[in-house]
Amino acid sequence: MHADDFAALSPTLPKEPGVYRFLDKEGTILYVGKAKNLKNRLSSYFGDKNNQAYKTVTMVRHASRIEYTVVTSENDAFLLENNLIKEYQPRYNVRLKDGKSYSYIVIKNEKFPRVFFTRKLIRDKSLYFGPYTSKYRVKILLEIIKKIFPLRTCPYQLSQENIQKGKFKLCLEYHIKNCLGPCTGLESEADYQYKIEQIKNILKGHFKPVKDYIHQQMYVYAEKMEFEKAQEWKEKLSIFEDYQASSTVVSTSIEDLDVFSIASEKNLACVHYLKIVNGALINTDNMEMEMNLDTDPAELLELCIPILREKYNSVSKEILVDRPVNLPLTGFEITIPQRGDKKKLLDLAKDNLDYFFIQKRRDETLRNNKVSSAERILTTLKNDLNMGAVPLHLECFDNSNIQGTNPVASCVVFKNAKPALKDYRHFKIKSVEGPNDFASMEEVVYRRYKRLLDENQNLPQLIIIDGGKGQLSSAVKSLESLGLMSRVTVIGIAKKLEEIFFPYDPIPLYINKKSESLKLIQQARNEAHRFALGFHRDLRSKNFLGTQLTNIKGIGGKTSEKLLKHFGSVEKIKASGIEELSELIGQKNALAVKGYFDQE
Repeated sequence: MHADDFAALSPTLPKEPGVYRFLDKEGTILYVGKAKNLKNRLSSYFGDKNNQAYKTVTMVRHASRIEYTVVTSENDAFLLENNLIKEYQPRYNVRLKDGKSYSYIVIKNEKFPRVFFTRKLIRDKSLYFGPYTSKYRVKILLEIIKKIFPLRTCPYQLSQENIQKGKFKLCLEYHIKNCLGPCTGLESEADYQYKIEQIKNILKGHFKPVKDYIHQQMYVYAEKMEFEKAQEWKEKLSIFEDYQASSTVVSTSIEDLDVFSIASEKNLACVHYLKIVNGALINTDNMEMEMNLDTDPAELLELCIPILREKYNSVSKEILVDRPVNLPLTGFEITIPQRGDKKKLLDLAKDNLDYFFIQKRRDETLRNNKVSSAERILTTLKNDLNMGAVPLHLECFDNSNIQGTNPVASCVVFKNAKPALKDYRHFKIKSVEGPNDFASMEEVVYRRYKRLLDENQNLPQLIIIDGGKGQLSSAVKSLESLGLMSRVTVIGIAKKLEEIFFPYDPIPLYINKKSESLKLIQQARNEAHRFALGFHRDLRSKNFLGTQLTNIKGIGGKTSEKLLKHFGSVEKIKASGIEELSELIGQKNALAVKGYFDQE
C-alpha cells in the first residue's frame, strides 16, 4: 500500500480503540493488530521507514487495503485481535496457541463466597469478572481487595450447621489478619455478604469508597514519613483509576450473543455481525449485498443471519437485531434492546457500519482521483504543447556514448502517464562510426518507427527527444522520410534551462517549473537517460573482457566466452598453466593465449 493511498484514507480514520487488518489484493489477511487510537497507530506504518523493521515495511508494501473494527475498550481490542489471529493465522503475525486462556476474577456461588483468580469459566451460577488482558492487573486488584476486605481462602463448606457444631478451627490466615474467622462464627454472614457487595462494586468500576480508603492510607503513611509505602498506595490508586471494568464484565446477564445490524447506501447493503462469547467480543464480519429497488432491509437481514451464524459456528441462544425479523429457525430468542449493555453492543455494530460506508466512499473517491489525476496531467500537457490529441502514449529517446565507446540509445514508453516497462527498447548504433549524437539519434528514430509501421503497431501521440535543436532536427529527418510528421508531435528538451523546442521554431517554450506536465516530460527524459546508461554500462563491461581475448589471433567469441566462464576473469586466465588451458580449448589455442599474454 502506497503512502499516497493512506494519505487519502487518513482523514476518515476514527480515533477510537479498535482492531485493524492489512489485506492483500486477493483479500487474504496479512496482519492483525490492535490500537488504543486507530488513526495514530495506522499512521505510524506510513512514517519514517528507516525506523521500521524490514518485516513491517515488506508487509505494508504487499498490502492492498486496510479494514478495521471499532470497539469500546482496549480490553475488547485485545480479545478480538487474539481471536482473529488464532482464526486466520496471518503471515506477518506471531503465531498464537490456545494453550493459554484468559484471566478472570470469580466470586464463587457459595456461603461466605471466596474471591480468586481463575482461567476457567464454570457455569455454576458463580459471578465472573473479566476477561482481563493482564494477569498483573488481576493480581493488583486481588491484593487491594484482600487489604480492604479480608476474606476467607479455605475450601470448607461453611454451612450454619457446621459452624455451630465447631467443625473448624482458626487458621494462620486469621492470625495474620487476612481473614476475620467466619468459619468459627466470629464474622456474621450478613457482614461478610456486605463486603462481597462492595467487592462487586469495585470490580464493576464503582471506585469511590475504595478511593477514599486508599487516600486515607496514603496520608497515614506520609505522616509517618514512610514514603515508599505511600508511593505504593499511590500506584495502586493509579491502576485503579485506569481500570475500566464496565465494558468487560461477564455476568449472568450477558453470556453468548449474536449481534446483527444492517445499513444501506445507494445500491449496496451491509450487515455487520458481532460474536459475543462469555461477554467478550471474539469475532466480527461484514456481509455485503447488492440491493434492488424493492429490497426490504429486514428481508436481507433474515437472509444473512443464518449464513453468518453457520459461518462462525454460533450456538448462542439470543440474537440482538436493530429491527423486527421473522426467522423460521427455532432454539433462540430475538431481541431489539432499548437500553443497557445489550443496547451498547447494538450501537457498536451500527458505528462499525458507519465506518464501513466511510471506507467505501473513500475507496471510490481514491479510484476516481487516480483516474482524474492522469487525465488532468495529460490534458495539461496537451494544452501546453498545443497538441491536437491527448498524449495517452508518449515515447522518449536518449543516446549514451561515454568516452566515445559503445554508442547506444534507449526508447522508453509511457502510457496513461505511467512507465510501460515492457515496451522499453534499447539500440546498438549500427551505421555511425565514432561519437556522433545527431547521426545516432537519426538512426534509432528511423529504426524504431520503421518497425512500428512494418508491424502495423500504434504510433505514439508524442515523441520526446533528449537534447536541443541538433538532436531534434536529426529525429525530424527520420520522421519526414517515413512520412510521420503530420501524424505525431515531436519535441526536444534541453537540460540546462529545461527549454522545450519544436521543429522549425527557433524560439523555445518555457513551461512553469511546478507544472505537472513539465514534471512528466522530465520523468520520461530521466527514465530514458537511466535506461540508456545502464545498457551502455553493461555493454562496455562485456566488451572490455571480450576484446582482450578476441584480439588474440585464432581466438573467437565462443572460445573467449568458454575461457571466461571457466576462469571467471582475464587475470586468472593469465595465471593459468598451459596444461589447464590445453584441456579446455586445445593445445594450439592454449599456446596462442599463453604467447599473447607472455608478450605483454
